[in-house]
Amino acid sequence: MINLTIDGQQVEIKAGAKVLDAAEKLDIDIPTLCYLEGVNEPGACRVCVVEIIGEKDLQPACKYNVREGLEVKTNTPEVLNARKEVIELLLSDHPFDCLTCAANMNCELQALAKQFGIREIDLQGAKNEYPIDDLSPSLVREPSKCIMCRRCIEVCAGVQEVHIYDILERGFGAVAGPAFNDSLMDTPCITCGQCILVCPTGALHAKDDKQKVWDALRDSEKHAVIQTAPAIRVTIGEMFGLEPGSLATGQLVTALKRLGFDKVFDDCFGADVVVMEEGHELMERLESGQDLPQFTSCCPAWVKFCESFYPELIPNLSSCKSPQQVFGALVKTYYAQQAEIDASSIFSVSVMPCVAKKYEAAREEMNDSGQDRDVDCNLTTQELGEMIKEAGLDLSKLPETEYDEPMGYASGAGVIFGSTGGVCEATLRTVYEKITGTELNRVELKEVRGKDFKEGIIDLGDGRIIKAAVARGTGNARKLIEKLQSGEADYDFVEVMACPNGGCVGGGGQPNYSGYDSWREMGDKFVQRAEGLVEADRGKEHRKAHENPFVEKLYNEFLEKPHGEKSQKLLHTGYVTRQLYTDSRLVGKKEASSEISDARKGEEA
Repeated sequence: MINLTIDGQQVEIKAGAKVLDAAEKLDIDIPTLCYLEGVNEPGACRVCVVEIIGEKDLQPACKYNVREGLEVKTNTPEVLNARKEVIELLLSDHPFDCLTCAANMNCELQALAKQFGIREIDLQGAKNEYPIDDLSPSLVREPSKCIMCRRCIEVCAGVQEVHIYDILERGFGAVAGPAFNDSLMDTPCITCGQCILVCPTGALHAKDDKQKVWDALRDSEKHAVIQTAPAIRVTIGEMFGLEPGSLATGQLVTALKRLGFDKVFDDCFGADVVVMEEGHELMERLESGQDLPQFTSCCPAWVKFCESFYPELIPNLSSCKSPQQVFGALVKTYYAQQAEIDASSIFSVSVMPCVAKKYEAAREEMNDSGQDRDVDCNLTTQELGEMIKEAGLDLSKLPETEYDEPMGYASGAGVIFGSTGGVCEATLRTVYEKITGTELNRVELKEVRGKDFKEGIIDLGDGRIIKAAVARGTGNARKLIEKLQSGEADYDFVEVMACPNGGCVGGGGQPNYSGYDSWREMGDKFVQRAEGLVEADRGKEHRKAHENPFVEKLYNEFLEKPHGEKSQKLLHTGYVTRQLYTDSRLVGKKEASSEISDARKGEEA
């Protein structure tokens, strides 16, 4: 243990700690911008400088190691002036469009400017101006708002191991972005959105599709239907003052009804159907011994990661679509038939915790219902919360309402899809009973829950077992795949969720808050969300997908049988090998964004 003094106060901390850690123990707030403990600690922004007695220059608190007898001052006039000057320098090369910025009121740079009372910028000179990259259906890049904190670089490379971003150019013109500062659509970006969660400004944010939904709700000829993903019920309440993990399911349904949706359905019903389809697919593979292990295909970011980096594993991906797309196909076929509605009049909306779902809904193969798209528009949790606020509603004060039938009832298995291990556990609950013909008394298969990487063995009796594994985050997926390919591991069933902090509860479209100092701090909040889903599962009358009476009705009256001919046509798909890098200047995409197009024409000239 090391003893040191900060602002006259004694503190004891373990050797190897930083001054920033020691100050935190004393509840002394040292501002940071680039720092994110456990992921990004470059000491690049210099907002956290402090005075170290005996040192000639001010030092960054996030990088300076403690030592015995160290004396630190965090709020001298010299320190405060230095911090203010750093913030002013950043602001001098920053767009002043705060009122219309996606990060307005949730921007760390904006918050620091307010904290330091900055009302005007005396620094004058050139500003970097880059075109906005809005080609991706999921993410928008505004490089002019980049402060080079490097968080996006580190979370993409160090956590997800996708390596899209880097620092481009040098000096005044430096910026974080893809190679050549090109569009994300020219890269193997998996659209997981984790870079959005850590960006301190509005340089990275989700594509905004709210207006499309408002337009549909105001169109009297449209029958607006919405599905809400499992994780939404434990996260959207945070935007209205509720604690993380608080169940707001009934209030959410009420809010959606008041927004004007004709039917409000539960995507957990779609998850139950996925369990039936993936489960029977797994049983067929176990019997034949072919294409094992079977990888789940519920996460579109993981699917794109597999298509881009491990195309040799495409035969191992379950052919079953994700719950969003299964639900979308059923809405425009099964529901339209049940409600005696013309499918072409249905406007199908999904609310997901994930920006990759926007990309998935736009995939060319996702139109098996016979309409242009099975899911017409996707909203993130954040977008839906903004729409509810725009309508003048306070979710926390609304009464509870039940989901609509026939696609509004779900088992507990469908609910736990929203957290890491949930898909694996939900599927195995059904597979166990279908294979053994006996009831699974231990419903909660905790051996596949949580953590970055989990392995579990499900004993079927008579010497039969299912070897399962779960990886959260594509960085951990790489490690798992390497173990498989080296022969070090052998599995039958593998779940991968691209989002590293708890799966969907930590998705890139979830409510986003500035000011996190550590990856652990973010993870703690997401653990609370996951615990809320576990409680929701325990409160369900039926906890296994095959026990859902409305799923039974679906198969009896429409699909006939799981993984059958009709299901194969409507609910299953195939995947393709993707080029790691393209050049939209050569493949005709430049018309999609006039700003990027004009910039590139200038470069070519």
